Amino acid sequence: MPKQKYDACIEACNACALACNYCASSCLQEQDVKMMAKCITLDIDCAQVCAFAAAAMARGSEHAAAICALCADICQSCSDECAQHQMEHCQECAKACQQCAQECRKMAAIA
Repeated sequence: MPKQKYDACIEACNACALACNYCASSCLQEQDVKMMAKCITLDIDCAQVCAFAAAAMARGSEHAAAICALCADICQSCSDECAQHQMEHCQECAKACQQCAQECRKMAAIA
C-alpha cells in the first residue's frame, strides 16, 4: 500500500504519542500521583505503540495492519482511562487517543 494511504493514520499516531507523553509528564506533577498511576502507565504504553505503529506504516511493514489493530485497542484503553480525569491534559489525551484508535481501526481494515 502506498505511504499516502497511511498518512492520516501516521499523523494521528504521532499526535497521540505526543499527547500521551505530555499527559504522563503532567500526571507526574499532580498532587496525588498515586491516583494517576494507571493513567501514567497507559500513557506510556500508548505513546510507545503509537510510535511503533507510525514507524511500521512509514516503512510499509507487512505487519502494519496487525500493529495498528493492537494500537487501536491500547489507544481505546488509554482514552477510557484519561476521560475519567478532569485535568485538561487528560481530556486532551483522551481525544487524541480516540482519534488515533479510529484511524488505526480504519487502516487495519483496509490494509
